[in-house]
Amino acid sequence: MSERATPFYCPFCGDEDLRPADEERAWLCGACRRVFTVNFLGIRLPEGAK
Repeated sequence: MSERATPFYCPFCGDEDLRPADEERAWLCGACRRVFTVNFLGIRLPEGAK
């Protein structure tokens, strides 16, 4: 399993030209040149579910 979550598109412009950035777990968008990270926080179950 990879430590890097892979996004399919840029959350700012929607382009799909993404590359790993120099920073840890960061992605660079080739279209808008923004650098961002993706974090998985967990899964929340509905209240009352076991």
